[in-house]
Amino acid sequence: MKVTRVESFLLSYPLDAPLRLPFHGGERTVVKRDAMLIRVETSGGVVGYAPGPGSERVHRLIQDSVAPFLEGMKIADPDALRVKFEVGPGAADTELVKAYCAVEVALWDIVAKSRGVPLSEVIGGRGRERIKLYGSAGMYRPPEKYAEEAAAIAGLGFRAYKMRPGLGPDEDLRTVELMRKAVGPAVDLMIDAHTWWRMGDRSYSPATVERLAEAMGEFDPLWLEEPLPPADHDAYADLHAKDLIPLASGEHEQDEAGYVDLIDSDCVDYVQMDVCCQGGFALGRRLFGAIARQELRFAFHSWGTDLEVLAAAHLGVCWPDTVVEWLEYPCYSHGGKPGMYPFPIASEILGQPLEIERGELVVPRGPGLGIDVNEGVIDKYPWIPGPWSFFRIDSPAQTLAVVGDHSIPWEGR
Repeated sequence: MKVTRVESFLLSYPLDAPLRLPFHGGERTVVKRDAMLIRVETSGGVVGYAPGPGSERVHRLIQDSVAPFLEGMKIADPDALRVKFEVGPGAADTELVKAYCAVEVALWDIVAKSRGVPLSEVIGGRGRERIKLYGSAGMYRPPEKYAEEAAAIAGLGFRAYKMRPGLGPDEDLRTVELMRKAVGPAVDLMIDAHTWWRMGDRSYSPATVERLAEAMGEFDPLWLEEPLPPADHDAYADLHAKDLIPLASGEHEQDEAGYVDLIDSDCVDYVQMDVCCQGGFALGRRLFGAIARQELRFAFHSWGTDLEVLAAAHLGVCWPDTVVEWLEYPCYSHGGKPGMYPFPIASEILGQPLEIERGELVVPRGPGLGIDVNEGVIDKYPWIPGPWSFFRIDSPAQTLAVVGDHSIPWEGR
């Protein structure tokens, strides 16, 4: 069976009106949400699918380099094909290899379908049936609204809720206190503090971060995520050594060497990675062993569609929950559900809904991904060029554009 065609489709859902979210030192504006669907056809008639980042750059890499390499190749061992790509077109080009690894998920889907087994069985061997989800929402709202949303997400059955603070140190602390009161002790709270170091002159100092970490620790959050610039591993190691609060990071690591240093330098308690844009199954499989040896935990970053969640889940259940513990489930407000804003592509990209019970995703046992992909989203949600979100910083005055690829830095506009 050979690859006959590789396609990537960029998708966009425009918001009815720009969503403006003020924070301490600026304002974030969301104008749309993007996604990518990857489709690989074979001579045997088996079609494989994968999620990808909603990124024009990655789309071009797939069409210009990955597709020409794969078309005509025999699919027997995707690992061997990837190595051939890494020493060929992808040599010394980390970003190109990341794009290839997004497509590689579709190759594994094809292999699993051709064997009549779930995807998890061919990428490591299924060790369990479920993986814990945390409901991820909470973007720049008053403390009382964060608490209200936390309770609503918990009411859907999720046993954990993640939010993004950025209201100023005192209001951020009050937010965590109110959320804990709203959900009680049985629901875990995750605090994604990536805004703290993106406020220009009003970014929180290391001393302020330390003070907040200690104070927030009183409310027993599961982790404080990216409270410092992610490349500054020394700063993370210093904060982690104080044992004030569990720390998480990883979604902005640029390469495998960065991950290895993050893991080996005693920087965090939870390591995070995005299957879509940071190295796919291949990198995840290499990292999990190192995470286990250091007695750390892993949590998938997933900030797009249910297809992304499903693909990550198949990899996650190959490892025990003492290593791969959590999978992020972004909560959107379409259909009247509590969440950030509407993004119907997220659920419509699958032909059937994910099976979620008591805050856990039950990973399907059908061949390949185990759930049909709805190609109707390709025509229904055509691509709208440009960034999906913007950060306006008051001082120094600047605007940063955010694209759907979490592995690259934001860019000035």
